[in-house]
Amino acid sequence: MKQILTLLGVAAMLASCQSDIDSYQYTTGSVGQASAASPCTVLSVRQVQVKSGNELGTLIGAAGGGIAGYSIGSGSTAHLLGGLGGAVLGGAAGGMAQDALSKQGGYEYIVKLDSGQTMTITQGTGTLLSPGQRCMLLQGNPARLVAY
Repeated sequence: MKQILTLLGVAAMLASCQSDIDSYQYTTGSVGQASAASPCTVLSVRQVQVKSGNELGTLIGAAGGGIAGYSIGSGSTAHLLGGLGGAVLGGAAGGMAQDALSKQGGYEYIVKLDSGQTMTITQGTGTLLSPGQRCMLLQGNPARLVAY
């Protein structure tokens, strides 16, 4: 049981290492990089939930649950069934923990570029832009929408 709790704790810590998705956050690799900037107008905005795209919590939970389940009972059949059951339950618990810890709020914007093209961009909640507001779409990696 102690092994399960330790591995689930590790899964929770890893799952909580989420990316900051706000438009004002830059990585050191982004510094000095030029991006195309396109003037645009916000057409609409809606709140969204952004989740982690990896399954690390599920994998760690399954491994921990499988190890712990294997140690239950005696005999090869009991070890096998315990390991399989523990892996399923541990994977489910690890996945739920990661989902809960990695969710972030965000905004999905639909913008119309001055060129006439319509685009969407999703970013964090650091800055809220309003429909009708003029802004600049910075087309780097990641792309950003900033007011001007």
